[in-house]
Amino acid sequence: MQPFEINVRQSELDDLRRRLAQTRYAPDLPGVGWSRGVPQDYLRELVTHWLTSYDWRQAEAELNRYPQFTTTIDGQNVHFLHVRSPEPGALPLVLTHGWPGSVAEYLDVIGPLTDPVAYGGRAEDAFHLVIPSIPGFGFSGPLTEPGWHIGRVAAAWAELMRRLGYDRYGVQGGDFGSPISLAVGRLEPKQVVGVHCNMLTVFPSGDPAEMAALAAGDQERLAGLARFDADGSGYRKLYSSRPQTVAYALNDSPAGHLAWILERFREWTGAETPDQLIHRDRILTTVMIYWLTQTAGSSAQMYYEITQAQQAITGNADGDMLDGYREDALEVPLGVAVFPFDCFNPVRAFADRDFSTITHWTEFDRGGHFPALDVPDLFIDDVRAFFRTVRSASDR
Repeated sequence: MQPFEINVRQSELDDLRRRLAQTRYAPDLPGVGWSRGVPQDYLRELVTHWLTSYDWRQAEAELNRYPQFTTTIDGQNVHFLHVRSPEPGALPLVLTHGWPGSVAEYLDVIGPLTDPVAYGGRAEDAFHLVIPSIPGFGFSGPLTEPGWHIGRVAAAWAELMRRLGYDRYGVQGGDFGSPISLAVGRLEPKQVVGVHCNMLTVFPSGDPAEMAALAAGDQERLAGLARFDADGSGYRKLYSSRPQTVAYALNDSPAGHLAWILERFREWTGAETPDQLIHRDRILTTVMIYWLTQTAGSSAQMYYEITQAQQAITGNADGDMLDGYREDALEVPLGVAVFPFDCFNPVRAFADRDFSTITHWTEFDRGGHFPALDVPDLFIDDVRAFFRTVRSASDR
C-alpha cells in the first residue's frame, strides 16, 4: 500500500478552463424546461460558476485532509480513504459509492461517523472508515482489463480489508455500492457483522397472488419503477450496451459531462434544480473527479459487465440490473434505508421474500439517491442506528 495525495497538474486545470470557455452549447427548444433534458440556460449558469467561482484546489485540499492510499488488487489499482477513529472501540466500516458518485460523496459524513463525540454523538457509535473508489472510477482508474463486475469488486473489498488487518467489519453502500456490499456480505459472512444499503433493488416474482396482496403505496412504488425504466433509464441502456461510444463525448467535453451528471442529480433528489439540495460545488467536485481521471468511459463499463453477468446467470439481460449475484443467500443482518426520491424504492414484501435477514428498515420523508450529500443527518443517524444493533457481533 502506498500513501496517495491528489495533486492535479496546473496544465490540466488550464486545459479544462479553455474547454469550458469554448463550450459550444446545443440549441434547445423554448418552453420545454427540464422535460427533454438539461436546459441550456441552467447549464450555462453552472458552467459560468465552474469557470469563475469553483475552486478545485480547495476541493483537492479538502480531500487531502484525509489519509488516502493506493494498492494493487487482482491486477487493478485501487484507491481508498482510510480514516481511523480516535475511539479505540470503533467498528471498521466500508462505504461504497456508485455512479455518478465518488469518494467525495462522503465528505460531509466522515467527521460525524469517525468522531461522533466531536459532533454531539456517542463514542460507542464510532467507525473506522474505509472509503474505496470502485475500479474504473476516479482515482482507481483506468481499468487494466474487462471483467470488473459486482462479484469481483466485492472480492477486492474483502482482500482490501484483510490487508488493512480488519477481521470483523460492516459494509454500507448505495447504487452500485448496494450490490457490492451485499456481495461482500455473502462472500465473507464470518467477517461482516452487517450490511446497510440505502438502495435495495427487488422486483415482482411474477406470481399474480403476490401482486394482488400489495397495498396501494406499494403499487405506486412499482409504477414509479416502471416510469423509471420507460423514461429515466436511457443512460443505463446506453452504458449497458455501448459504453465506449458515449465515452468519447464525455471525455472530450466538460460541459457535456456536467450536463450528463446534472440530469441524474436532479431526477434522483426530487429537487427543482440539482443544486437546490446539494451545493453546486459538491456536484462539480464529483464531475471534476471523473474529468481529471478520465474515467467517464471506464466507470460506464460496470453497467456493461453487470448486464453480461445477468444474462449469463438468467439468460435475460433485463430485470434486476444491479444485483445478478443472488445464488447464495445473505446470512448476515441487513439494514435498509428507503429515501423517497431515489430511483429505486423497494417494496418491503419483495425485500422480505428475497432477504431473510432484514433486521432494520427505515422509510424517510426526504432524501434521494445521494443521502450522504442531500440528507447527511438522516444518513448518519440510520447508519449508526443499524450498526448499533450488530456491533456486539464484532466481539465474537
